[in-house]
Amino acid sequence: MKLLFANFTRSNSVKIGLSFIVLAGIISLLVGKQHIEKTNRSIEETARHQQEHIERHAKYNKDDLGLMLYYIKFSLVNHTPPLNALSIGQRDVNPSVKSVTIRTLEAQKYDADLNNPYNLLIGNIDFSFVLIFLFPLLIISFTYNLVSEEKESGIWKIIAVQSKNPLGFVLRSFGVRLFVTLAVLLFLYAIAVPLLGIAPDRALQAFFLVSVLYILVWFAICFFVVSLQKSSNFNAIILLSIWILLVFVLPAAINNDLQNRYPLPEALETTVKQRKGYHEKWDMDKELTMDKFYAHYPQFKKYALPEGDFSWLWYYAMQQMGDDEVSEQSAALREKLGQRNMTASRIAQFIPTLHLQLSLNDIARSGLDNQLRFLDETGRFHEKLRLHFYPKIFSGAPVASENWDDFKVEVFSDEKVLSQSGLYTPLLVFIVLFGALGWFIFKKRLRRL
Repeated sequence: MKLLFANFTRSNSVKIGLSFIVLAGIISLLVGKQHIEKTNRSIEETARHQQEHIERHAKYNKDDLGLMLYYIKFSLVNHTPPLNALSIGQRDVNPSVKSVTIRTLEAQKYDADLNNPYNLLIGNIDFSFVLIFLFPLLIISFTYNLVSEEKESGIWKIIAVQSKNPLGFVLRSFGVRLFVTLAVLLFLYAIAVPLLGIAPDRALQAFFLVSVLYILVWFAICFFVVSLQKSSNFNAIILLSIWILLVFVLPAAINNDLQNRYPLPEALETTVKQRKGYHEKWDMDKELTMDKFYAHYPQFKKYALPEGDFSWLWYYAMQQMGDDEVSEQSAALREKLGQRNMTASRIAQFIPTLHLQLSLNDIARSGLDNQLRFLDETGRFHEKLRLHFYPKIFSGAPVASENWDDFKVEVFSDEKVLSQSGLYTPLLVFIVLFGALGWFIFKKRLRRL
């Protein structure tokens, strides 16, 4: 083992490969750190802005609570754990902070930060990218010629004849490469924990374990291809083809299939109908609007519509009707997004690269599932604000009657428990499958010698 280790690590190509993967890993950690710092700054600035915004309006608008609440935004934060730095997922597209007024929710629910679309197209080089895309290439470069090189140099027959256990020699050679690869992975994690302030909890443990299993999957795939005992060129082409298939082709095909299977015309329909449902109320009989509003909130029937051209009771009833009239489209949109996510998770059980990406995002709370729960919580948050302020607006309560210091930025913490078997089982199946196939083929070929 010492000789195999020394012979392997003294190769210049190995040193270059390890240096490249370490450099890429460190860069990915710095990208993740930048992402977390940007998110934390956004949360701090939002909290400060909300307090200043409320104080300014409370100072200069003391008599009209309805007018004040037309402008004021209240913020809800999607808690971003430090582990999110390792797998940014959809957090670069979907904001971690939602700021909403008590007006129509659907017009505000899907607001996102302004970003350079070119940067979004390229994506972030986070740690999950390095793990999913680059580590397999390193493993392939370590193992593709492990037996074929010995055969091409004429040494393999000597090993097969003189060694009591030729398969043991191959396994030890794989073991050396596996040890070096895992050492690099552990080194990057050792840097990530203090650099990003990640707590050594169960989430980090799950993140590390699925990373190790993913690496074992690729070693099992390489072991299977090497067991065929073809030429080095054949092994390299087959392994790179498998890499392209698992990393690019299948995920792209599945994404296209999901978009065709679950189209989202409701997205545009919800926006258009919500705006129409609100704006057309200006030209409708006020009594029709109020009847629908009282049907939705029977507890507010005690507030009669005052005479005159305008009242905040009627105005916020219009706003509420804008949401009510698109409730079916909004629910259909939410359901289809959930179906997309569920179907993708089921298909990913048969594709290790896609399974790992979704698993890392789930552990780091940066996937679509987390975003959907955050949007659901945004709806509950918005409804809570409405129910708190509507009675005060309708009764004409003064602005000073409210203790505005109590309205701090609220935080949504995703506490969904992930299935441990769901995280590990698909990867373990691939390891056993390709490992067993490689073992069987090696044994069969060695008996022919």
